[in-house]
Amino acid sequence: MLSTIIYRSHISDDVLIKTLGALAEKANQVNESNSVTGILLFNGTHFFQVLEGPEEAVLAIYQAICQDPRHHNLVELMRDYAPARRFGNVGMELFDLRQYDPDNVLQAVLDKGTSKYQLTYDDRALQFLRMFVEATERENYFEIPSGDSWEFIVDKEETPPRAAIQPATDQYSFAFQPIIDPLSRQIVSVEAMMRPGSGVSVADYFAELPRNEMYEIDLKSKQHVFAMAKQLGIEGLTLSINLLPMSLAIVPNAVDFLLQAIHSNGLVPEQIVVEVTENGALSRVDEFEAAIKKLKASGISLAIDSFGAGSAGLVLLTQFQPDKIKIDRNIIADVHRSGPKQAIVQAILKFCSSLQITVIAEGVNKPEEWMWLESAGVCNFQGALFAPSTLNAFPAVAWPEKLEVW
Repeated sequence: MLSTIIYRSHISDDVLIKTLGALAEKANQVNESNSVTGILLFNGTHFFQVLEGPEEAVLAIYQAICQDPRHHNLVELMRDYAPARRFGNVGMELFDLRQYDPDNVLQAVLDKGTSKYQLTYDDRALQFLRMFVEATERENYFEIPSGDSWEFIVDKEETPPRAAIQPATDQYSFAFQPIIDPLSRQIVSVEAMMRPGSGVSVADYFAELPRNEMYEIDLKSKQHVFAMAKQLGIEGLTLSINLLPMSLAIVPNAVDFLLQAIHSNGLVPEQIVVEVTENGALSRVDEFEAAIKKLKASGISLAIDSFGAGSAGLVLLTQFQPDKIKIDRNIIADVHRSGPKQAIVQAILKFCSSLQITVIAEGVNKPEEWMWLESAGVCNFQGALFAPSTLNAFPAVAWPEKLEVW
């Protein structure tokens, strides 16, 4: 099966331009011996490479490329399959864009094509090639330093102590994790997440319950959350709670129950953010919409959790206009190395900016993920990189500190 991988990367500072010819010649030999062909473009700072060949061979060569210290900020743009090779004359041909007239460079590159079909811009790989040659996306080439250029340090003087307390019930308790703005060193909110006492996941815990009982327990468990948050010292912070979407639609007077529980624990509705996922929210649209209107009219904010993981996120945006969305952690993971994930995040940021919706990146575990997202325009983050979710307690935050280069 013929596989195609396309990537973009930045040349390392200590690599001499005059050595690129030797680099291409060595790559040519390695690729030919593995029946891998393609083309390598260089524009003075960035590489763009198309690799084509048997899937196993392409993956092996690509993995070696990813470890090569002669470049950095490698972003995989496309991984796909094709019926024929586009560039099949040699194992790898270097094409230095600086040696061609800007008006003719694209055609000169396309003339290297060997496909039996005429190379057209309808081909996805060639669309990527054209985009690189014409530099139409260059403003989105966020060049981030290595992850070890930052330290993450808990400032014990600035972080108020949050003493651990007893579990909410024998059946479940709650873990707490802050949502922060790292550069301004501000805790934006604290999320409370249910943790079943049996050790199973929340989804499995609810799946074992009768449907009506599941929604009742989901809603009433928030009374314990508010009490725990009050004991831990939530004053001055907002509290994010998770609800099954249908808990708001099916349980009678669900919003009234929440409001009563909020007030009875000395909190105010404006402190509370209700997070719902995309899944299941549209099965009873009228009831859900009525609950959301009442929720927001009371002062409680609405967030879509794990945005991008379900099937109804864009529909929810058109119908309910949440105050916040949290990008799903599967999109966040290794976003600094994935062109498709970067494109999705940038699209989310664009439409949320137009709708004045705050974007939160959840599940941030690597410095490189945070740095790329910060460069793209995300300000609010949640993840183990800054603070782990901690059972029955508010964890301290590890704030980023730039290491000095001597």
